This record gives sequence, C-alpha cells and structure tokens, in this order.
Amino acid sequence: MDMVYTSLVSYSFQDVFNMVVEIPRWTNAKMEIATKDPLNPIKQDVKKGKLRYVANVFPHKGYIWNYGAIPQTWEDPEHKDENTSCCGDNDPIDVCEIGSKVCSRGEIIKVKVLGVLALIDEAETDWKVIAINTEDPDAAKLNNINDVRTLKPGYLEATVDWFRRYKVPDGKPENQFAFNGEFKDKDFSIKIIGDTHDYWKALVNNKTGGEICCTNTTLPDSPCHCDQTSAGATVGEAPASGPADPIPPEVDRWYFYEK
Repeated sequence: MDMVYTSLVSYSFQDVFNMVVEIPRWTNAKMEIATKDPLNPIKQDVKKGKLRYVANVFPHKGYIWNYGAIPQTWEDPEHKDENTSCCGDNDPIDVCEIGSKVCSRGEIIKVKVLGVLALIDEAETDWKVIAINTEDPDAAKLNNINDVRTLKPGYLEATVDWFRRYKVPDGKPENQFAFNGEFKDKDFSIKIIGDTHDYWKALVNNKTGGEICCTNTTLPDSPCHCDQTSAGATVGEAPASGPADPIPPEVDRWYFYEK
C-alpha cells in the first residue's frame, strides 16, 4: 500500500524527480491525491454527490498525458507568486508526462523535467510541469521545452488548448495563463519545483498554516510523523473495496464549441 501514499515518496535532485501518476492518459476519471485524508491516498473527486469525470472537448479525449504530481511539493495558498501575481492552489505541483507509455494509476515513475506552463485557475496559480518518463525511448533526446516542439510537434499547443477549455462544458469560462500561455524552460521549472518543495517543508514542520493532512511515516523529525503500526491501522480503517460503479455513458460525449 505504501506506493500510493504521497507522504512516502522522496523529493529527488537535479532535473529528475519522482512523479505519482494520478490519471493515466486517455482516461476521464478525475482522480487526485486526497490531501486532507491521512496518508494522502488517491481518490476520485466527488462533486454534488457524483463522481467527477473530465469532459472531452474536441478534438481531445480524456487527459492527453499521464497526469499526476511531484510529491513533497506544495503550492502555498498564502504565497503570492511574483510571476503570476496569484497565490498557490493548495495542492502538490502538477505534472503532465508526455511519454509513449500509458502508465497505471498510483504508479511512481522518475521523470525528467522539460518546462512548465503557468495556468491561472479561478485566480489561483496552478503550475503544470511538462516532463518525460526517464525510461521512455525519447527521454535522451528531450532535454528542454524546445525539444518537445521538435520531436512532438503540436503537443504543447494541444496542452494549452486542453487546459484553456476543459472546464467550459461545466459552464465555466476559459482558463487564463501567465506569460501569455508561453512555456518556461527547464531551469525556470526546476526553480519553481524547488520553491514549492520549500513551502512543503514548512508545512510538514508546522511552520505555516494549511488544510493539508501531513501524517507521514518517513520524516521522523516532523511533528506529523507516525509509526508503521499507526499507518497500518489507518489503512485498515478504510472502507472495503466493492464493485466499481459503471462509467456513465455521457463520459464519452464530445463537446464542440467555437474557440
């Protein structure tokens, strides 16, 4: 069970980081790290009593990358970013992994960071790191964001389009971006990741406020540390697995509208 808990995964070094896969490519279920639950399991988001699925805005189907987060990072909702003039979204930093393999939910992979997109989502900073699985056949050829334009033409433009429009079917306006929707390079991205790691360290050491449950088994000096017995008891208290609810047919619907 340890592999699905973000508090048990370590922050890495240089341009390679661990990524927790929340949502495999081409799927629609809105799965995410449950930051307010003990040990932070991956759960499907619920809104108004219904399981959430991302809409298919033509020409996209589901998530167009393996989507997840870099553990031991936190976008501080009390910190106004100097680049975006907006505060953080109170979540780990998101990752769009652009490799050829469709990963599994809960899988932990090493990714090479290539760049980052600054999404402004409902007036909050929501960084989207672009990265490649280090085991991908193209990983050695991809070393910065411009390499993506060369080897995977159209992918970055599709990524901006996806994030701009994915909430429109829910009756919300198009999302906005800092830097006019331009991607920043690897060095900029690594600095942002480092900053969010520092915010996370303050969080798990009770040096800042936050609505995140920081219970963990790997940081003995953290006031939120718990032993394996307590962690096992928490896992044991989780509801037993049952049959999966059928996916509603409307999840396959395609939405069309003028840009």
